[in-house]
Amino acid sequence: MEQKNRQANSHGPVTPIQTEYVRARERKEQIKKARKIRLYRRLAVFAVIAALTFGWMTWSLVEKNQAIAAKQEEKKAALAELEKLQEEGAALELELEKLDDPEYIAKLARKEYLLSEEGEIIFTLPDEEKKEKDKEKKDGDSEE
Repeated sequence: MEQKNRQANSHGPVTPIQTEYVRARERKEQIKKARKIRLYRRLAVFAVIAALTFGWMTWSLVEKNQAIAAKQEEKKAALAELEKLQEEGAALELELEKLDDPEYIAKLARKEYLLSEEGEIIFTLPDEEKKEKDKEKKDGDSEE
């Protein structure tokens, strides 16, 4: 059998039958291949567009999360500043209430401006820090 196949192939190239059916079948196969190629191209373009869209959405999400984190840090700082200012405001309100009291004003004037009431003598005492500095100077002088 192998010899018959060899003899058939040895006669030369085999020419295909050129009938209308064979040509129609070849055209259908070519059209099928062309459609397959176009399908693969469309799928490739769609995949690229999908990948770009997914990348853009991911990048946008990350950027938004960073912006939110920055805003939250700003909010924390602003809340800390607000709390500090509210405490300062409460202290000022208390000071304002005290300034309505004539006794407090008199005490403050005596303390800050060394004012005295009639017949009162004011003695100023050195601060503790000044005492310690003087003591250190004396100790330093006695060592030499």
